Amino acid sequence: MNINVKYGDITKISTDVIVNAANTSLLGGSGVDGAIHRIGGKQILEECQRIRNSQGKCKVGDAVITTAGNLPAKYVIHTVGPVWNGGNNNEEKLLYNSYKNSLLLAEKNKIETITFPNISTGIYRFPKEKAAKISINAISLFLRDSTYVKKVILVCFDNENYNICEALLSEFE
Repeated sequence: MNINVKYGDITKISTDVIVNAANTSLLGGSGVDGAIHRIGGKQILEECQRIRNSQGKCKVGDAVITTAGNLPAKYVIHTVGPVWNGGNNNEEKLLYNSYKNSLLLAEKNKIETITFPNISTGIYRFPKEKAAKISINAISLFLRDSTYVKKVILVCFDNENYNICEALLSEFE
């Protein structure tokens, strides 16, 4: 299993694909979404607007792909994670789908290295340990049968997420 955990800023990681924890509008927001749009530049926003014009908003659990603009990557995959509402609105399945659909899109585009943030653990308030378990499970299951995706990097912006992911990955080894 080739999953690595890093502490830092996802917008500074050199990779094939950076995953954006987007909102349904695809037009930028706060947190990692705002940083990716701000640093990536107007090219990302323009492509997101074209996607919105052709398909409408991005649904929770779905993913779309754009160029990476000024980011140190080839592409950005925008996925919409769920807002945590106590676990009674299918949030776990929706978060799993955010990872799975991002990985499927990477596979479809023959991507080898994909870099994820901790989707939904910021302002969407998804419990961090539960989210980490879901992400690692989705990624490890996907990597078993993947033809193109060979390496996944989880980039944690805070110490708590980093420590949780490190501990969970050590259990998998």
